[in-house]
Amino acid sequence: MSAVGRVFTQNLLKNYHTFKTLVGKQARCLGTQAPENKTTETDKGSDKNNDDVLGFSKPQDRGPQEYRFIYPEFLPDPAPEHRNYLRERLERMDMLSRRKFVDIPEFYVGSILAVTYSEPHAPGKSNRFVGICIQRTGCGLRAAFILRNVVDHQGVEVRYDMYDPAIQKIECLRLEKRLDDELFYLRDAPNEFSTFPFDMDTEYLPEGTPVPVNKTIVPLKPLPWGAKWEQSNMKGLSANFSLLSANRLRKRDVSAKPWEKYDLMKIYRETIPDEEQQAIYSEVYTKLHSLEISRKKLKRKRGFLRPTKKA
Repeated sequence: MSAVGRVFTQNLLKNYHTFKTLVGKQARCLGTQAPENKTTETDKGSDKNNDDVLGFSKPQDRGPQEYRFIYPEFLPDPAPEHRNYLRERLERMDMLSRRKFVDIPEFYVGSILAVTYSEPHAPGKSNRFVGICIQRTGCGLRAAFILRNVVDHQGVEVRYDMYDPAIQKIECLRLEKRLDDELFYLRDAPNEFSTFPFDMDTEYLPEGTPVPVNKTIVPLKPLPWGAKWEQSNMKGLSANFSLLSANRLRKRDVSAKPWEKYDLMKIYRETIPDEEQQAIYSEVYTKLHSLEISRKKLKRKRGFLRPTKKA
């Protein structure tokens, strides 16, 4: 072996022994510090149970990454011709200031809501409508939702602007989701799937419980329908499409676009990048989180009504 090879081998052995000594020291240090921070699974479970009993939720449970589903109206319009960063920021500030006076709860398509709004021709100058949310659209101050209910055997739908100054109160009577993003097929379904009492009580979910998904399959009435539901890929409706005419079935096959779910450019044009979403919700996270905490405190302080005997 040459002199250069011997020197190179000695340097390798020296570096190896130095690395082994440092790893041993680090392991011994970690071994002495581990018992100080040791927590058992029982202690973790007891802490979690105490948090659930007290009604507190940890801030990291609902971070900015989940606000895209809870507050979708804070995201701007993805169309480039409608983007204006200054207007979007001013709108977000206005939305936060309005939420301080009118509590807008968390809700989704399929949730049961009660909206109290000003009505100059009503007896008490206000009216209250209860219904199921069948659509939620818009962004910014143009966000809106549609409620549907059956009143006197007649379907009634009311569209509300979420930040309308005429709205006095929005209550979520039943928080749940459905299998589809829109429930317009309830118009062609039996009335019992859209009928909800106006004196419906609020259903409270335990703290930390995920939002339940209502997997009800809604049957459609016989033809005619208000839309061509055989062409829509809805998961929450059931109908015997085999009874349709051959021409209608042929049009359904022609209009099918199964490749759209793989069209990355179409998805990119219709969504906001994740980096921009994180920046938007990090900007409004502090105020939204403080509003959530105040809402939870009011929910804990709700009065208890003693049931009365009925003769």
